[in-house]
Amino acid sequence: MAPTLTDVAKSANVALSTASRAFSNPDRLGPQTLRKILAVAQELGYEPPVAARAAESPADTETATVAVVVPDIANPVFGAFVKAAQGEGWRRRQTVVLADTDLSPDREREVIAHMTGQADGLIVCSPRLEADEVLDLCGRTPVVLVNRETAGADCVIADAAHGMRQAVEYLAALGHRRIAYVQGMQRSWSNAHRVALIRSETERAGLELELLGWQSETVAGGTAAAASVMASGASAVIAHNDLMALGVISGARALGLSVPERLSVIGVDDIPFAEVAQPSLTSIAVPMARAGALSHELLGQVLGGERQMPRTLRLPTQLIVRGSTGPAHSAPVGAAVAAGKDTP
Repeated sequence: MAPTLTDVAKSANVALSTASRAFSNPDRLGPQTLRKILAVAQELGYEPPVAARAAESPADTETATVAVVVPDIANPVFGAFVKAAQGEGWRRRQTVVLADTDLSPDREREVIAHMTGQADGLIVCSPRLEADEVLDLCGRTPVVLVNRETAGADCVIADAAHGMRQAVEYLAALGHRRIAYVQGMQRSWSNAHRVALIRSETERAGLELELLGWQSETVAGGTAAAASVMASGASAVIAHNDLMALGVISGARALGLSVPERLSVIGVDDIPFAEVAQPSLTSIAVPMARAGALSHELLGQVLGGERQMPRTLRLPTQLIVRGSTGPAHSAPVGAAVAAGKDTP
């Protein structure tokens, strides 16, 4: 039996009239109460009647301004995301403004608070803040979260599950038995998501996992982690993103270690530089361009009054094999470096 509005009201612990206003007259509710009711409705699978969804007059989406907030526009993966979001905005004849938070939660907080008063809707990609804080900052302004999952708001998730499973299985098939993972930043939801996945997949495959510390999600962060990778004794490493993976390769070379003869390296994102790097980088392709277009499409539906119920869309990932991975060497990496040897 399909859930009813009464079921939503009971589960949200609000009056039936309050639950009804969430779909017929949401402006009469506080933002937290509204999000609570929508989250419960989303969990129960409740769909409001067509009349309730159409109660509000659609906004003039062709005059809307959409703010896109990203953590680091210098990272090519976010550049692809922004380009796709702007393309969707152009198709809808909307104004798209961009804000870069420089991977800083404090700046992100200030940017979102400022943009909320300037834009008709926000797309916040890979936020460093917790989802609840982002939603509180946005208030009644519609928002889509990308790579940050929560109930009661539209979310687009680049789900690394499939790609991470392929990466671990591939390394196991190459004979690797000890794998290191170089983490991204502590506040990154994607990092926590990927850590949970690699723990599960290495355990399932019977491999040892060396979880290394948090690093800046840049080439410099990967270079700084290279020594820890060497010390771990791992014959293969997966980095949080491609920039860090390229940094690990650079750092490994500086320590006298060749890739992939002594160390196999895998990144995440499949940025354009991955294919032309030396060696070319094996990477888990993340569909961020698709996420950029979809997030703008979801926001446009809300701004246009087409729907009210939050949605979570999950996009699959895929391992792309290139030259930075190879069969495991018989000698441990740490022992080879200590002996000053780097021979196949």
